[in-house]
Amino acid sequence: RMVQLDRYSVSDVINRGGTFLGSARFPAFREEAVRQVCVENMKKHDLDALVVIGGDGSYMGAKRLTEMGFPCIGLPGTIDNDVAGTDYTIGYFTALETVVEAIDRLRDTSSSHQRISIVEVMGRHCGDLTLAAAIAGGCEFIVLPEVDFKKEDLVEEIKAGIAKGKKHAIVAITELVCDVDELAHYIETETGRETRATVLGHIQRGGSPVAYDRILASRMGAYSIELLQQGYGGRCVGIQNEKLVHHDIIDAIE
Repeated sequence: RMVQLDRYSVSDVINRGGTFLGSARFPAFREEAVRQVCVENMKKHDLDALVVIGGDGSYMGAKRLTEMGFPCIGLPGTIDNDVAGTDYTIGYFTALETVVEAIDRLRDTSSSHQRISIVEVMGRHCGDLTLAAAIAGGCEFIVLPEVDFKKEDLVEEIKAGIAKGKKHAIVAITELVCDVDELAHYIETETGRETRATVLGHIQRGGSPVAYDRILASRMGAYSIELLQQGYGGRCVGIQNEKLVHHDIIDAIE
């Protein structure tokens, strides 16, 4: 169903979390026949360009549509902050605030019960969100996908802290590095200190956007329209050193 949007219909959107446009994976879009139907439908509704918000998969779709003669501009939208060509992605800083708040709350209970807390943070194969949240939250240990991890080394570090009188600790770890429940059991067995794992999950994807994300999205959105008006297609927008830039979308994918 096609919904007409203008500046008035979206006037109360900037403070809302998630996406009122909706979001879904669509593997069939890899097929040229499916993409052709998409192009025909957009032209039928007098659309002449498309702004695509997302990560690598969305960018690849935008690239394919541009190759079919329908110009697209990509905007980086993911809490993982794993899109090339930009320092930050839309949604990253809001998720960061959510994770830091969760770490602060866990520190309260970890301190009270003198236990070790493991916090699993989203990010897939990128540790940006985990690293920033761990620093801001004062986590004692950080486990990232970009750095080789051995649970034995982590336990030795925890034991060293306990020997110096440390009563509690927080371990921040990016998802998919390992099974956090198994890691918690291993740490508790090896150290004798009660250990609990907390998976923050999809709570990181919701909530009212922080000011920086609102400004970043607004700037990138306006810039994407400028690029389309200048005749660009197959480009992606980024921010580097607080300046808006654009690149060939294939560079971000590769």
